[in-house]
Amino acid sequence: MKKLGFLSFGHWSPDRGSMVRNASDVLHQSIELAVEAEKIGLDGAYFRVHHYARQLASPFPLLSAIGARTSKIEIGTGVIDMRYENPFYMVEDAGAADLISDGRLQLGISRGSPEQVIDGWRYFGHEPQEGEDHADMARRHAEVFLRLLDGEGFAQPNPRPMFPNPPGLLRLEPHSEGLRDRIWWGAASNATAIWAAELGMNLQSSTLKTDETGEPFHIQQAKQIRAYREAWKAAGHEREPRVSVSRSIFALMTPEDRMYFGRGGKEEDQVGIIDQTRSIFGRGYAAEPDQLIEELRQDEAIAEADTLLLAVPNMLGVEYNVHVLDSILRHVAPALGWR
Repeated sequence: MKKLGFLSFGHWSPDRGSMVRNASDVLHQSIELAVEAEKIGLDGAYFRVHHYARQLASPFPLLSAIGARTSKIEIGTGVIDMRYENPFYMVEDAGAADLISDGRLQLGISRGSPEQVIDGWRYFGHEPQEGEDHADMARRHAEVFLRLLDGEGFAQPNPRPMFPNPPGLLRLEPHSEGLRDRIWWGAASNATAIWAAELGMNLQSSTLKTDETGEPFHIQQAKQIRAYREAWKAAGHEREPRVSVSRSIFALMTPEDRMYFGRGGKEEDQVGIIDQTRSIFGRGYAAEPDQLIEELRQDEAIAEADTLLLAVPNMLGVEYNVHVLDSILRHVAPALGWR
């Protein structure tokens, strides 16, 4: 069995052909897609976070709304850019969202990807400390966030408070027990995957990775996952970690599917330079179910992961995306042992 979720980048655009015309549309449709995904038996609803873009940006109101409308599906991010985050305020927001969903939050965090503006985090009031770069700052924010999620008191109480305090040092509230174990790190390199394991975070590995060996993407990603699990074991954590990968996968079932995705063009890995680093982008999959099954059997990283996130074309609307997800659940997942 493999957990299957969707990953939405939350795009919106007033351009012709878009079913998601504005920010209100993308928020409401994201909620509806999660509700419908739960009905068809999907395990997770995950959302990308981008700032300064016509995309989803503030995850916690959305995650809370989904939590209030659903009862089983995991709700998460892939990923929150920690360069932009105040860890203290984030702990309060995350705790509230997790309690609203009765402990279903699965938060993916990371150092982020290239943004729409130069050093956008500076406008949010964040500056790297002396000797840091922006990636170091993101990891520092993440480490503070994790410590705060432990729920230990750290703040000296006022001797004459407005409301009575419990004894001892105070922690941030609301505290959600168990959320610390449901934090994931989006790792682009093997080194950051190992770092995440040492800190006890789950691993999110997407369709973009630092090209460290020149091998096909899925092989490099599988090696990253194995290195992560070895580091987890060496760190002596008591629980089993979780690992997700994301893919664009489309079963060509209808003329509409073939019109949108049957023309090919993404069957091979691509290599490019991101932030002055050679990076490899994983291929997409689009084929008739029988062919799709055979192609997916060869993907080593999917085989290594316990969770697969299916990237959805959210601007094609809720109804079509439910069809895309249902096609995978019905016609692909059983043959691969995912269901």
